[in-house]
Amino acid sequence: MVIYGTRPEAIKVAPVIKALEEDETLSPIVVVTAQHREMLDQVNEVFQIVPDVDLNLMAHGQTLNEIAGNVIMRIDAVLDEHMPDAVLVQGDTTTVMGAAIAAFNREIPVVHLEAGLRSGDIDSPFPEEANRKIVSQIARMHLAPTRVSRSNLLADGVPDENIHVIGNTVIDALHWAVARAVEFTVPELKRLSIDDRRVLLVTTHRRENLGENMINIGRAMRELATRYPDLLIVWPAHKNPKVRASIEPQIVDLNNVISIEPVEYGEFSHLIANSDIILTDSGGIQEEGPSLGKPVLVLRENTERPEAVDAGTVKLIGTATDRIITEVARLLDDRAAYSAMANAVNPYGDGHSARRSVDALTQLLSSEGR
Repeated sequence: MVIYGTRPEAIKVAPVIKALEEDETLSPIVVVTAQHREMLDQVNEVFQIVPDVDLNLMAHGQTLNEIAGNVIMRIDAVLDEHMPDAVLVQGDTTTVMGAAIAAFNREIPVVHLEAGLRSGDIDSPFPEEANRKIVSQIARMHLAPTRVSRSNLLADGVPDENIHVIGNTVIDALHWAVARAVEFTVPELKRLSIDDRRVLLVTTHRRENLGENMINIGRAMRELATRYPDLLIVWPAHKNPKVRASIEPQIVDLNNVISIEPVEYGEFSHLIANSDIILTDSGGIQEEGPSLGKPVLVLRENTERPEAVDAGTVKLIGTATDRIITEVARLLDDRAAYSAMANAVNPYGDGHSARRSVDALTQLLSSEGR
């Protein structure tokens, strides 16, 4: 049983689901909680995945405890009905934590995809850092994306034989999406293929960046747009009204800033490919950008994905307005600095992580006689 609830989870489990569908021994039972509704559905449509169970748990304004409680209760009933041989969850959302606990309490083996990420700060990102550590305590198998993640798990006391380093399935998904012929449906994006201006892609949504940090990001976007009139800034505005209220007033009158609604995954992959620099607090984009040779400046003070920082294709810059402006300007003005980040080696895999995941699942279930 593959259980997921948000767009980032959907992107990373989709290649595994497709690989399971093609496998001669295993078959997936696909369950969505719909912790994110619209954005989750978009990814399922792109990969042509039809869930077997849709719990439709999304409700505006619900608290983390309400989400967790609903996930555990509703997933428990689904497990009782289907009795899967194993449950696979991905990442660090409240859906992941709740589903893992529900499966563990029924003595169903939990497999954690993208295991072993650590920021070292329990409050950043919140609640993700706690969620992934909780899942690590109860998972039977850990599918780690890198050797760094494996080392983190070993440091937490996870037995080495329970860890498989497989790369990151986001690379499988990205390669598949970029290879597809996709036309932008958003009118403002259709001109990217013929516009010779450099493109700065900005995405921001982290809970810990809400408030003054988000306002700082908006200020930096305004100054960069003013200082570089030949720069095109594309901002897919997150659905969170607090994000929009912090940034929209500062960019509304700028003709070289494109504010759009979030786009579906296939189009977003092509948007990354058409960008020159990425400014983000997203986790997944720290993996996707390097795969397409795009320098990524991360609007955080720490990251659970240090591999790309060490490789030189990602840089942590925080949320101070002046620092954001300085770092983006350096890449715009210094060709050597840009080239050094754009040509750094991607540490996140070769696009065959889903197949390795299925092989590991087969090994687990065979060893347990399932």
